[in-house]
Amino acid sequence: MSATVRLSPGARRSIYALAALALLAAIAFELAGHSTGWWQLAAFAIGPDLALLLGAGEGLERGQLHSRAVPVYNAVHRFHGPVALAAVVAVGVLPLGFFVGALAWGLHVALDRAMGYGLRTRDGFQRR
Repeated sequence: MSATVRLSPGARRSIYALAALALLAAIAFELAGHSTGWWQLAAFAIGPDLALLLGAGEGLERGQLHSRAVPVYNAVHRFHGPVALAAVVAVGVLPLGFFVGALAWGLHVALDRAMGYGLRTRDGFQRR
């Protein structure tokens, strides 16, 4: 027998806010300890929202992305990307600065979820 725990939206948002705080602390620790990753911090903290530019267009409702941008937006607003980037750094393929980038990307996703923004439906609206 398996039990499924359903959290309220407020509880989920609180958990994401705590995750964002933990990621912010990890970023500060890495930057202070290694003095590397500054440009990765900026690029990966802002980068996921570049998908919003791809989704701009005429004839859309308020808050709607164009359907062409939904796959890209959803791909860069999941935790899979930051985890994969951190793994590539861990095996030595990329320098340590990219670990800060992975943390910043994860922070971006966690902050979005803490503020109530999630993935998009096929037609470009926020999933409920």
